[in-house]
Amino acid sequence: MTTSGPGTPGLRERKKAKTRWAIQEHALRLFAEQGYEATTIDQIAAAAEISPSTFFRYFRTKEDVVVQDEFDEQMLDAFRLAGRSDHPIGTLRGLMLQALTEIDPHELVKSRQRTALILTEPALRARAVDNMVSAFDDAAKGFAEGRDRDPDDPAVRAFVGAVIGAIMPIVIRWASTGYTEDIGQLLDRTLQGLQEIVSWG
Repeated sequence: MTTSGPGTPGLRERKKAKTRWAIQEHALRLFAEQGYEATTIDQIAAAAEISPSTFFRYFRTKEDVVVQDEFDEQMLDAFRLAGRSDHPIGTLRGLMLQALTEIDPHELVKSRQRTALILTEPALRARAVDNMVSAFDDAAKGFAEGRDRDPDDPAVRAFVGAVIGAIMPIVIRWASTGYTEDIGQLLDRTLQGLQEIVSWG
């Protein structure tokens, strides 16, 4: 029997996650080799040695295989923990920086490739906005739970919006400068500045 602690995914969830991100890796390789538009879901499925129907169990669309990443859940967990903290921005800052220090160099390369695709492909930019709206709602729900507030509370949504709004320009700047800047330092400075001007009463 496999056991797992609170917040730790079980064996089945880990296997599903491994398959999901393996599919994404094959997709990104094909996009790099033959272009995003020229690559079909059937080709991605064949490269990953799965059926197209299996592909759709993990990703609803071809766009999703790019805009979703394995750090989405980490971000949502960070907002949940921040909701329970007396210093939510400081908590988020620490958790996000820890995640960046633990990222595998190969995963960083994938993140760069995904970001470049999103910024250059109109369909991906549109899907990324939809994904961001969904992630915002999930983050607000998680943050609100910790503070015993309603997810639609204007203060909750303002807080989550301020954090996400601060992070997005960092990602765009990181990509626009050819990934030459240290994303961790950019994130740290930005959240430190936000921490100095935002407080909870």
